[in-house]
Amino acid sequence: MTIKGIDVSSHQSSNYPTRGMNFVFVKASEGRSYVNPKQGAQAAHGREAGLVLGFYHFLWPGNIKAQAKYFVDKAKEKPGDMLACDWEHTSDGTAASNGEKDAFIREVKRLRPRHKVLLYCNRDFWLNRDTTSYAGDGLWIAQYNGDPGNPDIQAKWRFHQYTSSPIDTNIGKFSSGAALRSWARERFDGKPTAADPEPEPEHETEPGA
Repeated sequence: MTIKGIDVSSHQSSNYPTRGMNFVFVKASEGRSYVNPKQGAQAAHGREAGLVLGFYHFLWPGNIKAQAKYFVDKAKEKPGDMLACDWEHTSDGTAASNGEKDAFIREVKRLRPRHKVLLYCNRDFWLNRDTTSYAGDGLWIAQYNGDPGNPDIQAKWRFHQYTSSPIDTNIGKFSSGAALRSWARERFDGKPTAADPEPEPEHETEPGA
């Protein structure tokens, strides 16, 4: 009941491999001043290959509403594409707080209410920095544990980034690419899909569990 995909940024080619893949997350923006210069070409390459697309924003501390607006303005999203908050250490060693992470996801959901909005973070952030277990419409967890589709967390998840070699590669907890596409388009199509796991609750009993 899993499918495979990758995520790319300006560090990767616009002609990344798509064979055997069902989805791709493309870096769109960072902070309030950076846009991935390859975003358009990378998104077009994924669409041409029939992949389900997601776009992510690398979150910096501060100016959260402005960052959310910058993200949705710069992302090359279309109906049915996913949006994600990338919560990790910045290049200067700082990180957005848990409250800022939550606020960013909520603001993106407000600005793009018909899109699924997810949280990306690594296991350390989820277990040791998160205090609310809020991941919007789903958790995209990074843990390079050599066990694709089995991250070492108790919380429900949608995507597992399990390796960065030779490219960031992920497992999606969906029965097929069509099931993922149906889930991602739910709010545009106005109907639920029974082919997928139940939506995540906004909060878990054990924060970060």
